[in-house]
Amino acid sequence: MAEDRPPSDDAWNAAPNAAIPRRALLAGGLAMLAGCGEPIPPVPPAADGPPRRIVSLNPCLDVILVEVVEHERITALSHYSREADSSTIAEVARDLPFTWGTVEEVAALSPDLVLNGQFVSQPLRRALDRLEIPQAVFPVPETVADSLAQVREVAALVGRPERGEALVARIEAAIAAAEPPAGAPRPSALIFMPGGFASGPNTLMDEMIRRAGFDNTAVRYGLTQSMAVPLEQIVADPPDVLLSGVTRPGAPSRAESLLRHPALAHLADRMRRETFPQKLLFCGGPVLIQTAATLAQARRAVLEVRA
Repeated sequence: MAEDRPPSDDAWNAAPNAAIPRRALLAGGLAMLAGCGEPIPPVPPAADGPPRRIVSLNPCLDVILVEVVEHERITALSHYSREADSSTIAEVARDLPFTWGTVEEVAALSPDLVLNGQFVSQPLRRALDRLEIPQAVFPVPETVADSLAQVREVAALVGRPERGEALVARIEAAIAAAEPPAGAPRPSALIFMPGGFASGPNTLMDEMIRRAGFDNTAVRYGLTQSMAVPLEQIVADPPDVLLSGVTRPGAPSRAESLLRHPALAHLADRMRRETFPQKLLFCGGPVLIQTAATLAQARRAVLEVRA
């Protein structure tokens, strides 16, 4: 399988809203698109014991799968999980087989379970059904509770519920460690995503921001969902901290070009800048462990400046 083979857009471009960044859609986008798409079918029960040949076509399910099942039972992950800039498991994923998400590749692997995300293309899902390849389709989690339930469901499907419970305990402990004591100051924060988007209310990222002791500036801006934030709005009413990925020369992202805008340099005495790696933007599950720690560190940095 050639590493430089182009991805199969037919297997992934099922975006109901072209304004949403493609990668955020592919990886789940932390409930940016929750409520869109077709209803999720019930997860099939295991037929004759736990599956031995598991294929995942979704990077957010990949991160759960590598934590809850023996790697020799992973027949393939999605190719997105091999990308260091956007995956928290790139180092692990590069040692495991992968596909570009085509029906032909999946069928050739003869899996006894395929894990799909909600926004995988309907033709792919129907093709797998026609081939009688068992598949489980998961929605985008909108809350921490939804994300933990998804961990448990994947672990149960692969016959390792005890590993799912252990992972849930680690995630809950990390989130609890990031939560400030009652009555502590709550600085405002804005997480600036690729494309200039910010997470609005009722999203998984919004919940993580709030549980880490911040107020989400996107709510103050009047966002009702995850959407683009004009630079002028940030300049006129800056958050206490702007969290974003590291800019790279030549990067096409609108968010990255905005972050280099001279107008933001004039906010240095009113708005702190902290790094929030892009790879933490797209998935829940075990990624929330790093997300919680990163947000807690940013909050401590803001409060140290104030002291």
